[in-house]
Amino acid sequence: MNVAIASDHAGYPLKVLLVKHLATLGHEVTDLGTDSPDRAVDYPDFAEKAARAVTSGAARRAIVVCGSGVGACVAANKLKGIRAGLCHDTYSAHQGVEHDDMNVICLGARIIGQALAFEIAKAFLSAEFSNEERHKRRLDKISALEKNN
Repeated sequence: MNVAIASDHAGYPLKVLLVKHLATLGHEVTDLGTDSPDRAVDYPDFAEKAARAVTSGAARRAIVVCGSGVGACVAANKLKGIRAGLCHDTYSAHQGVEHDDMNVICLGARIIGQALAFEIAKAFLSAEFSNEERHKRRLDKISALEKNN
């Protein structure tokens, strides 16, 4: 799968590990920055880059890493067509795709460790939307909220 990944400075060390790990799983990974843990940058800039990769079709899904994951999630969800979720467990990572057609996950590098991040990313990227009527109905309601706001 073509996956975009981005982080701020707090998420950089975990992002680097994820890029390498996802490549070993056969994913095409596009690293959208940042390029250093030593220079402070703003997480909305990198959440936007990853989310735009999804909305443009350059990536099927995206992963954004910041300190807590919260700010990146808030920022990514501001873009039309993005359904980002903060995931610190594998159940949320796959269920968010299966039921909510989540296309971006946000991870907190100061919250979870490397092994769990790898498991969460795998669960997210392995999952597919169920296409069940109840889930499609709910997504239509989310789209209406987005359109009418």
